[in-house]
Amino acid sequence: MDLLAVVASIVAALLGMAIVGSLAYLAYRRGWTHGVREEQQRQELAVQSAEAQASRILTEAEAEVQRQQLALKEEEVRLRNELDATRARQRKDLDRIENRLRSRQEQIDKRLDQIENRERKLQQRESTLDKRAVDLEAAEQQRYEELQRVAHMTEDEARETLLQQTERNSRQELARTIREIEAETLETAERRAREIITLAVERIASEHVTEYSVSAVNLPSDEMKGRIIGRQGRNIRAIEQATGVDLVVDDTPEAILISSFDPVRREVARISLSKLVSDGRIHPARIEKEVEKAQQEVNQVIQEAGEQALIETNTQGLHREIQKLLGRLKFRTSYGQNQYYHAIETAHLAAVIAEELHADVKTTRMGGLLHDLGKAVSHEIDGPHAIVGGEIAKRYGVNPKVVNCIASHHGEVEPESIEAIIVAAADAISGARPGARRESIEAYIKRVTALEEIGNSFEGVNQTFAIQAGREIRVIVQPDEIDDLQVIKLGKDIANKIEDNLEYPGQIRVTVIRETRSVAHAK
Repeated sequence: MDLLAVVASIVAALLGMAIVGSLAYLAYRRGWTHGVREEQQRQELAVQSAEAQASRILTEAEAEVQRQQLALKEEEVRLRNELDATRARQRKDLDRIENRLRSRQEQIDKRLDQIENRERKLQQRESTLDKRAVDLEAAEQQRYEELQRVAHMTEDEARETLLQQTERNSRQELARTIREIEAETLETAERRAREIITLAVERIASEHVTEYSVSAVNLPSDEMKGRIIGRQGRNIRAIEQATGVDLVVDDTPEAILISSFDPVRREVARISLSKLVSDGRIHPARIEKEVEKAQQEVNQVIQEAGEQALIETNTQGLHREIQKLLGRLKFRTSYGQNQYYHAIETAHLAAVIAEELHADVKTTRMGGLLHDLGKAVSHEIDGPHAIVGGEIAKRYGVNPKVVNCIASHHGEVEPESIEAIIVAAADAISGARPGARRESIEAYIKRVTALEEIGNSFEGVNQTFAIQAGREIRVIVQPDEIDDLQVIKLGKDIANKIEDNLEYPGQIRVTVIRETRSVAHAK
């Protein structure tokens, strides 16, 4: 209906426009009287044409409205059909879900029935078991009473006897098991350790006997002793004051001894005294000049030795003061073993072992090189050389893992890594290999005697023998006082006491022997 109104308004507008045009045209032609009639006829034709056009437009508009109404009715029918189909589909889904729920409910009801039946059966079985338990308890009590009557022993006495027998059997079985496991473990560990150590020592291939510092100066003749002493001893006092050592002039032919706890001072004194003897001019002014030159020469040797140690071990990044301390080890010995070459050898051994065990090679190499750093200043600072060396390395920014390797290689500090254990093992290998160290006869006899005294200090020990130059002790025990299990414990106790009370290079093996002999005579 809105469309008809629009069409009507359009037709009215067109009629208005035609009328206005006609009037305008009439006005324009007002002066012409003779053409009025034709103009009226033309206007009537125009009006008729406009009315016909308006009628045609109205007819078309009514037809369009009818078409739109038909389209709306068709769309309504289509939507109603779709809605009916959707409702039918939803109804089918709801029916299917309802059937499924009904089936599930039936299954649940069946399962509940089964559970109830099972609970009833379990209750019946529990009552049966309770009855059987009461019967078994009564039978057990009757059996205990019968056993006590037959054995003439109460339950506590029988239990005590059984525990004692079980303990004896268990102790014997435990001792046998411990021996088997310990033997197997030692065999495997010793074989593997022997392979690694052998490989490391073969690859290092250093000299068996290392050099040690010299404390004597050879003289061309005994007359030179008087010149060294000087008038009223002024020359020897000047030498001792300038170098800080003591000169020992005794009956040793053509030689003079230098005594000092500082190996560097001793080396300065040896060099300066050798040059003075070679030159022949010995007086206080000359002594001071030669001592100053010798100090510069020794300092240069120390610096070069430290740098050479870093080059040989492929170690970089160490502070210059640490290099100087490494160089000072060139003039330090322990049991006749030069500590400078011992440090380099330990670094190589630690690196080889670390490669075999897939450890940090760089850390172990540096730890082996610096492990005896404290010996370069141990006479100046109180404390074990391992702790002192660790503090020095820490002060100059060395890696904390390397510091722990240095501080723990003698057990004063607990090792925190496998690299620290490798450094300690490499140090022991370098110091304990054949020919690495020498020992005076007095110290050797004292150490052997102390080993035998430690072994004899334990109860049940019959005799103790130190063999293999003090590398092993064999302890013979009384078989009636020490059993098999106590033998193992006694060996460990003796080893711990040796570690706590003695200082020695390498390691000492403790072997405890328990032997039972039965002798009978046939007459």
